[in-house]
Amino acid sequence: MSSSILKACDFCGLGGAEIDMSGDKRTLLKQWLANGKASLQPLTFPQRELWEASPVSVTDSANHICCLIQLRGVITRQACEDALQRVVERQEVLRLSFLPGKDRPVQMIRQSSEANFRFRELSSAQGHEEGVEELAKEIFSEPFDSVCGPLYRIDVLRRSADEHVLVFAIHHAIADGWTLGVFVQDLCMAYVQGLIGLREGLPPVPLTYAAWGAAERSFWQPAELERRAAFWKSNLAGSRRLWNSLEGPETASGAHLRLVSLIPVELANAARELARVTCATLFSTLLTAFQVTLSQWTGERDVLVGTPVANRTRPSARETMGYFAGIVPLRGQVDADRQFSDSLSAVHQATMNSFANAMPFAACRRQVIIPFLRCGSPCRTPLFQIWRFTGCPPGSGCARPVPRVFISDAKSPCWRMRWR
Repeated sequence: MSSSILKACDFCGLGGAEIDMSGDKRTLLKQWLANGKASLQPLTFPQRELWEASPVSVTDSANHICCLIQLRGVITRQACEDALQRVVERQEVLRLSFLPGKDRPVQMIRQSSEANFRFRELSSAQGHEEGVEELAKEIFSEPFDSVCGPLYRIDVLRRSADEHVLVFAIHHAIADGWTLGVFVQDLCMAYVQGLIGLREGLPPVPLTYAAWGAAERSFWQPAELERRAAFWKSNLAGSRRLWNSLEGPETASGAHLRLVSLIPVELANAARELARVTCATLFSTLLTAFQVTLSQWTGERDVLVGTPVANRTRPSARETMGYFAGIVPLRGQVDADRQFSDSLSAVHQATMNSFANAMPFAACRRQVIIPFLRCGSPCRTPLFQIWRFTGCPPGSGCARPVPRVFISDAKSPCWRMRWR
């Protein structure tokens, strides 16, 4: 199987650009596959969505997931590297890269790989907050080698003897928001193992990313896809894009920007109470407010947004790093004359129906969205122009907050994690 897939690889660029695949690299790849040092797997459904429907090129730095982790306590370079190596051995996506093929890329998973790790001593000028931010931006924007890998990088920046910042950058093709939390948990566990002198590695994950992908392909047979597609053909029929003008926000040039809005505690509590008395959820309550606001801004009554979902329905997948998250379109009909509580009830019911009929977005795009497409472009998501992320507990699919890790005396390790 590996040799046949390798023959199908034409080594054209993953994002449409040519990849330098020298004869030596080709030979090395064939050797890995022949002696079992690497295996090939098809793309998972979320990975296919990234290649087929992402608003930006797969190679764009906008597909880099990044976080800063503050470390307080005395740590050593060797202890950090040993802990990271244990995580690499447990999580196969940290040993994963992609070989481009004639139809779509394939995953290549190596049996072993060294941790991609750097330990830097910062000068007094670099150690202040602005200096760390600048270094982090450089690390985040540095491109990944999609063929040779790895598709992540870790830099530990030493600001002082007991103050460090761990900069973690990973490609979206092998990670989602949940993955960041899994990485921190594994790293803490591995570091503690080293502190107390345990030499064995971390326990294997209950379900590898490759095994999850195989299970998903087995479940999503044509009959099941067609059943879900029937719901979405009805649900999305006649939907409109919020911006069709060439002067819309999608034509803006320059660096990608992100706007994060924090809801005051008093307002959040009021929203929770409203959700309780209307038998809805906080998610549906905020979604209703969001769609009403978009309607007021655009003048459109038919409002369609996309939201990420964790897609980790199997408990065995919750300890695994990887790109699991899916996308669910959520459509709302806004009536300015209707009470908000009535709008909330309608949105909540529609949202529950949408989640119950969720399907891989790559398949939804192919079977449902493309036939409805009237004014889309292959370089952007061809259905909705608004993504809605809500800071929620794990399980929502959105990124977990960045942690601070405190390390006490090595002889009596006591790790505390506090979410920022």
